[in-house]
Amino acid sequence: MKDLRIRRLTVHEYKWTQRELGFDYNGFNHVYLKGGAVPRTDYVFTIETEAGITGEYAGGVGVSYAQVAMAAQYLIGKNALEREKIWNDLKRALRKHDKFGMGPIDMALWDIAGKVYGVPVYELLGGYRKKLPAYASTYHGDENGGLDSPEAFGDFALQCREMGYPAFKIHGWGNGPVEREVATVLATRRAVGAGMDLMIDPGCEYQNWSDALKVGKACDEANYFWYEDPYKDGGLSAYAHKKLKQFIKTPILLGEHVRGIELRVDQLIAEGTDYVRADTDYDGGITGVMKLAHVAEGFGIDVEIHAPGHAPRHCMAAIRNTNYYELGLVHPKVPGWKSQNRIHADGYSDDLDAVDADGCVDVPEGPGLGAVINWDWLKTVETGKAVYE
Repeated sequence: MKDLRIRRLTVHEYKWTQRELGFDYNGFNHVYLKGGAVPRTDYVFTIETEAGITGEYAGGVGVSYAQVAMAAQYLIGKNALEREKIWNDLKRALRKHDKFGMGPIDMALWDIAGKVYGVPVYELLGGYRKKLPAYASTYHGDENGGLDSPEAFGDFALQCREMGYPAFKIHGWGNGPVEREVATVLATRRAVGAGMDLMIDPGCEYQNWSDALKVGKACDEANYFWYEDPYKDGGLSAYAHKKLKQFIKTPILLGEHVRGIELRVDQLIAEGTDYVRADTDYDGGITGVMKLAHVAEGFGIDVEIHAPGHAPRHCMAAIRNTNYYELGLVHPKVPGWKSQNRIHADGYSDDLDAVDADGCVDVPEGPGLGAVINWDWLKTVETGKAVYE
């Protein structure tokens, strides 16, 4: 057997600019802004083994890599195939933190495993499908001539339906009148008719439970597929959402802001959500997402994976009890990432036009995660590097 002990970790930081974007009222949500430009910081993470096989992961955020630094000494010398042991050791070690660092580490280790065996990760997980139905997940509503009205959301949903998308998700406005949210829920359904699944994710922007109730009743009227993280409790209170469910029939989706398998189980037992949310970056990588998928399966319900990427595609391809791939964020007037961020050297894309005529995306077929990093371009935009060995 090859020597798969970990010998070196490297974090590459790079910066790029996303065009036609600005910020909303509080500077957190990205929204359309003609002529705008938002500076972005992103990362590529590698784990090298003594055998020369390297795991690569493009993604993560700054807090993730602060925790990678905390875990680096532990990782050096470990067998890269012992993912479950590493995952549980890191879960304990980072128990006082949000555990975001576990995600990039776990995904790079899965990339190594796939390369060792010469197969894509979804085959290691146990393949279930190769075509992933996608929903178009919008940027937040703006006041700038983009998604700036209920009618604009309806028109964009219709455009996406005509492109083949079977589903569409609204991210509404921050700090806006709840009456406009209600109108958007209803206008979008009128625009697309009955043949498209619709969802709404306010991003915890509604001021109170009563606002959440008003929009929830509109979701009922318009037959929405799910209603996600409505108000400013942050999607944390199982009691509040169980109470909301007593007044509406639209299924609730929570969990994006809850860390850990055990707390998700508590949330389910408390009847605070109807779906389980899972994220490869937030929930401990591929290992964590698959654990959550099996938790949901045990309860007889579905898990929905948050955000696009190579790792989410591999997970979804190996999960029965899931419905849609989140393709986003997208907007009728915001250029896609592929034309601005050239970190992938192949044709991989999560832009609006990435779906086929049936509204599906493919699963990467290369060994491991199947990501082809554009190292030449990365060298031109790299702004920092941390090496641990």
